[in-house]
Amino acid sequence: MRKQSGLGRAGSRPDSNDLNVLATSVSDDLALVRSVRLVQAFVLVGLLWKIKLFGHVSEVYFAFPQTDTFFPAPLQSLVVLRLAYCVAVLSSIVAVRLRGAGPLRIALLALVAALSTLLIHQGSYNDATFLTSWWASVWCLWVSGQLGRADPNFTMTRSKRLACVVLSIVMLGPAIGKWTAEYWSGEVFYEIYYRSRDFWLYNWLRDTADPAGLRRLAMMHARMAILVETMAGLTLWILPHRLAGWLALAIMVVIPLTNNWLLFSVTLSLIGLSLVLVRKSPFQ
Repeated sequence: MRKQSGLGRAGSRPDSNDLNVLATSVSDDLALVRSVRLVQAFVLVGLLWKIKLFGHVSEVYFAFPQTDTFFPAPLQSLVVLRLAYCVAVLSSIVAVRLRGAGPLRIALLALVAALSTLLIHQGSYNDATFLTSWWASVWCLWVSGQLGRADPNFTMTRSKRLACVVLSIVMLGPAIGKWTAEYWSGEVFYEIYYRSRDFWLYNWLRDTADPAGLRRLAMMHARMAILVETMAGLTLWILPHRLAGWLALAIMVVIPLTNNWLLFSVTLSLIGLSLVLVRKSPFQ
């Protein structure tokens, strides 16, 4: 717990030790707030990276309305869908600019609520951008909840371990989904990427490799992705913080660079968490 100063004793005057303790406490909390703001900056950029595609998807959702009785009426509403996205973006903007613990918690609560709505809405429940943004924002909310209540050094250590756990969970989920014969053979990757994907890497490969070579590359690519995601999911949470951060950072940058620029909307929030891990702790 925090060391308590004598500033609150009735009739007492603060001495230099009291002021030093108070200054250190405020400085330590600001270091935690900077970590939250760093992650939120990446969450915000990720959400804005999505804005053009989200607008197109919501227009299609409006033009061709779908009804699934699994979702209650509010979670089928286009108004709710757009409102939740706008609230998420605005809350993230506010969170990036705030320093006070109380207002920061309120902004993050609004952000998590908006992202939670998007995760259960018929029009966005399967969108990975909102899922990774939700995990990163829940992490930020937890850190903000510790401000002024616990020893900042202890909070920073626990928050980094929690970030490792979040990264492991996010990596392990997709890996488990890929452990199928179709993925392992490379057939899925071939159909999604190598056959006709209009992206610099696959355009170049189609120009330089024959069809049989493309299928071999797809198989190797798929197996490497499955193994890397699986190993990352199983190990990031137990690795030293900085090592886990560098590994996660490399994975989160390589994925969109070799697949689709739009995937940065998915990985940017996780890049923010990775940067928190690789940064040298101000309490060291």
